Amino acid sequence: MADKERKASGLREILVPLGATGLGLVVGAVIIMTIGENPLRAYAALFYGAFGSLDRILGTLTRATPIIITGLAVALPFKAGLFNIGVEGQMLMGALAAAVVGSSFRGLPMLVHLPLAIVAAMVGGGLWAFIPAWLKARRGIHEVINTIMMNFIANAVLAYLVVEVLRTPGEMIPKTPPILSSAVLARFGDSIPGITARLNMGFVLALLAAVALYYLLWRTTTGYEIRAVGLNPKAAEYAGIDVPRRIMLAMVLSGLLAGLAGAERILGFGRTLFLGFSPGFGFEGIAVALLGRNHPVGILLAALLFGALSSGGMRLSFATDVPSDIIVVLQATIIFFVAADQIVRAIIFPKKKGVA
Repeated sequence: MADKERKASGLREILVPLGATGLGLVVGAVIIMTIGENPLRAYAALFYGAFGSLDRILGTLTRATPIIITGLAVALPFKAGLFNIGVEGQMLMGALAAAVVGSSFRGLPMLVHLPLAIVAAMVGGGLWAFIPAWLKARRGIHEVINTIMMNFIANAVLAYLVVEVLRTPGEMIPKTPPILSSAVLARFGDSIPGITARLNMGFVLALLAAVALYYLLWRTTTGYEIRAVGLNPKAAEYAGIDVPRRIMLAMVLSGLLAGLAGAERILGFGRTLFLGFSPGFGFEGIAVALLGRNHPVGILLAALLFGALSSGGMRLSFATDVPSDIIVVLQATIIFFVAADQIVRAIIFPKKKGVA
């Protein structure tokens, strides 16, 4: 009986985000109809723009890659009862470290230089996360306030260094020197004619990160302790778990993942660091983590959805009169229904009459 209830509960947790996505698309269809377009035609164009060819599929995966990693970075501290809004800033610091190391040390072999640049990016993100982690664990200062402020500082530090210190001489647009060939993440489409998408080995790293996070949280004692702290920190402390240490660990590991996202953008996608390289991947990671119910598999699927919406949005605006801004509306509506999951539950699982 208990096993059946557990399976039913798991099924409900899967159906809720699916229902939220469906309701978001319904609301989007209503909006599309109000501007005089056919929703089926618009969604067909959106789907074709995301999956209509090999290049488009690779483009969707390219767009999904950084938000897979930032979604994982948000989900990990969530499991410890923490809300890390600073993933964006931690990603920026990771990107900065990747750019500096990746454009330096000429002559190093790739087997040394590339891992060094990736590790530097993860350390950069982890160190940036350590500050709010220490303030939360040792001084009780709320991590939301800390991480928001750290985002502003990261943006300012990055802007100053790129414009005044690391800028490539003679470049009109402020950007760092290009990443050396010994530190780049290989792109899958480089050897395929007609492929313009810049999907790179960072996608594989994102998948490995998802597997590693699942193993950590559900197959290790440390992961159990992190989840226990998130469920009830007082009970966890009573059980002998070092709550401050687990809080700091969860936040720093989150920063390491955010730094990995920065490494993917710099070493694989852009191969240089310029201002505005991230349109807000860290904040999209929050939405992806919520939609994916903070589970690695759910995050992968949610990131794929968001990647498809973003990738297909350009095709949508070209093929129809629907502005590409509808993509933002769709994403926001889906997240609204995820946050207001009682609405979704009431629609999917209506209570029978006479049942309390």
